[in-house]
Amino acid sequence: MRAESFEARVRQALYAGRRWHPAEIAFWILAFAAFVLFPSHLLLLNEIAILALFALSLDLILGYAGIVSLGHAAFLGMGAYAAGLLAKHVTGDPVAGLACGMAAAGLVGLLTSPLVLRGSDLTRLMVTLGVALILYELANSFGSLTGGADGLQGVMMKPVLGQFEFDIFGRTAYLYSLSVLFVLFLIARRVVHSPFGLSLRAVRDNPLRASASGVPNGRRLAAAYTLAAAYAGAAGALLAQTTQFVSLDVLDFHRSADLMLVLIIGGAGYLYGGLVGAIAFKLLQDAISSFTPQYWMFWIGLFLVLFVLGGREIIHGAIKTVVGRFARLGKGGA
Repeated sequence: MRAESFEARVRQALYAGRRWHPAEIAFWILAFAAFVLFPSHLLLLNEIAILALFALSLDLILGYAGIVSLGHAAFLGMGAYAAGLLAKHVTGDPVAGLACGMAAAGLVGLLTSPLVLRGSDLTRLMVTLGVALILYELANSFGSLTGGADGLQGVMMKPVLGQFEFDIFGRTAYLYSLSVLFVLFLIARRVVHSPFGLSLRAVRDNPLRASASGVPNGRRLAAAYTLAAAYAGAAGALLAQTTQFVSLDVLDFHRSADLMLVLIIGGAGYLYGGLVGAIAFKLLQDAISSFTPQYWMFWIGLFLVLFVLGGREIIHGAIKTVVGRFARLGKGGA
């Protein structure tokens, strides 16, 4: 009876996590409505969508599996170069490039996962950073293939699904990036609210107890790391396809550092944290850089210091309050 009661509670918890709250529906409606509401800012919105997908990939391992990383840009760059090279030498089909970028980054994640899963958090930080630095130097050394410091040029993209051509205003780019983000978000949402996702959180909270319960810790973490790498590769592929250019900047350390700032702002451990953090970070960056182009990093740094010292709990508390009210309204309406 106790076992059956426990299984029933687990199934109920999983089902509750999969239910869509009104706040979530409103979030995605606003995201797609932004195409009409802000037609002059579609290029910025495209950058936000790509950064949000990149942040989602890190949240899958940091927030749910407890794997810290300072070299997540390795997978972003791998996906970008794979999609760019495919478009330049084989085919410019965006869907094929997206799949290629995800496969290439996922393969790198799978091959490097044994290195990352060994040791403490400090070891993981150094290993992930080292992997990103190695890929950076390789991309710089093989300039005949990657373009080196000059970047990979000549990336020509075909219309999305053979119908929607890329333009300089970012119309197709934003809808394409947002659609990919939405589909991958749905998959990630399903994963974290599954028995696999519960086992990841068990490993994160207490590895010894999870192992004693029969959870294969290493395989679970390796699978999560590979999935996160593929998601980051998708973000890199979108970046290469929508800009039609790939530079060494996609492998630079500041990409990983900015990603950590995004999750600090939005919060790790719930999927919308990376999305909200990406929106706040890019809007803040755009506003401050337009006001003071030379010293915008100073003001962002000051904001982050104040935010971490006292503002994060207030903002996160306000967000949870609003979401809770939406959920109660949805239950009352039902």
